[in-house]
Amino acid sequence: MADKVRYPLYMKLPFILISLIAIFFILFIGQSIIVPLVLSFLFAIMLRPVAAFMTDKLKFPNVISSMLAVLIFSAIIVGVFIFISFQISDMVSDFDKIERNVNIHLENLQRFLKSQFNLNSTEQSKYVTEATEGSLEKSKEILGTTLLSVTDTLLNTILVPIYMFLILLYRTHFLTFLTKLVNPKNHDQLFVILRNVKLAVKSYIVGLILETIFVSVLTSVGLMIIGVKYAILLGVITGILNLIPYIGILMAGLITIVASLTGSAEISIVLGIIVVTTIVQFIDNNILVPMVVSSKVEVNAIASIVGIIIGGAIAGFSGMFLAIPLIAILKVIFDKVESLKAWGYLLGDDIPKTYEWRSIRLPNFTFQTSSTVNYSESEEDKNKEENNENSNNSETE
Repeated sequence: MADKVRYPLYMKLPFILISLIAIFFILFIGQSIIVPLVLSFLFAIMLRPVAAFMTDKLKFPNVISSMLAVLIFSAIIVGVFIFISFQISDMVSDFDKIERNVNIHLENLQRFLKSQFNLNSTEQSKYVTEATEGSLEKSKEILGTTLLSVTDTLLNTILVPIYMFLILLYRTHFLTFLTKLVNPKNHDQLFVILRNVKLAVKSYIVGLILETIFVSVLTSVGLMIIGVKYAILLGVITGILNLIPYIGILMAGLITIVASLTGSAEISIVLGIIVVTTIVQFIDNNILVPMVVSSKVEVNAIASIVGIIIGGAIAGFSGMFLAIPLIAILKVIFDKVESLKAWGYLLGDDIPKTYEWRSIRLPNFTFQTSSTVNYSESEEDKNKEENNENSNNSETE
């Protein structure tokens, strides 16, 4: 068998760049087809145990099991949507209160600007007018984009359950296709990849659901304590928006502040909302995410943020939501392919989460990995480690 031809980096790099450009271009122009399919694939993996339970334990036919699993999932989503819709309709009836309280805050802001920067109301209005020039045209563009987004959402609402049902129904058919596509000698590796992908996706989606529930409950309780109206609704919205990492919590905070004006115009309520949001976010980032999400999908923060930005640029909210599970799937594939293991390591998170200082566990942010560097508290320990490494290297050689 002839040796494989190895090309230098300066020849491989243009092909890699062209391939990446082609992939992202196809994803961008085909997002209306690709996004519902990928969403359906992820949710179908999550519902697979439900359908399997109905088939194996309850002895339902595969068609009935798949259909019931999708119907249960759809009923839960519709129930949450109906709850939010009814609550929002009640909130709309308080719009006059919101407008009145917003005007109170604007007047207080104007008095502050006048006292601190010596700007009278006329000058402030002039600056606001200049800053909002062309806003009407921008509003029309935003309205058109929003209507288009709503239309796509409604279409996906119909397509995603259908795709989920078909994926569950034809799962063995797709598996047989993959076995025919891959060389028989690589079937063991294929099954390992499929099993790891299924485990990563299922664990990640379940972890996100648990995180959403916890954040919703914590936020609702916190808002109830400080006396915010529609606390449960705002807690649910915060939990849902928190699915968008790093950005969703800011959007939820702004919505909560605006909605709080239905009950009171006191600045203390706004400060209380900021405190509650900060505490919930701290608990989410330091307890919930490491326990129920990050422990399942080891993707580092840089890869997550870059993936979310690229996903948002390609497919908006859906792209942000899909970014991390798709990166996790790529990492699973890269880790099992010898020539791509370096890229799998690049996407992963090999930094120890904590270190011990005076018998206290603290977060660790130093780039040291357990596979390359051991922690020691004295120079004597370091010397021992260096001697051990030298002896291991000599044995390997």
